[in-house]
Amino acid sequence: MAKGHRSQIKRERNAQKDTRPSAKLSYARVSVQKACFVLDAIRGKNVETALAILHYNPRYASSLIKKLLESAIANAENNNGMNRDNLYIAECYANKGPTMKRIHPRARGMAYRIEKRSSHITIVLDEKQ
Repeated sequence: MAKGHRSQIKRERNAQKDTRPSAKLSYARVSVQKACFVLDAIRGKNVETALAILHYNPRYASSLIKKLLESAIANAENNNGMNRDNLYIAECYANKGPTMKRIHPRARGMAYRIEKRSSHITIVLDEKQ
């Protein structure tokens, strides 16, 4: 087969694929900045500690991230056969999603723009050696 053949390219791409368990929440109605406050608190921690932090964190984003972390743990146990006690958060980040633009009427016929931001939140787990 030629080097540039479609199946050869797909085979090479799949060989480089990350096999760590992960979960992604797309179009979360929370801004990236507010989500990162919560993600910074749990980055690098084991999953039980992270779940405890998220349970007692008063921010709105913590409820979304807690649900996402539980999904990532379930993916690790069911799809990869990993032990829950050895899991820790290898990566967690929030990327910018689309922004909904709304108009709020103001005095003298003016209008202020309201931007309702969204984000894509990703959590990647790994096993301790």
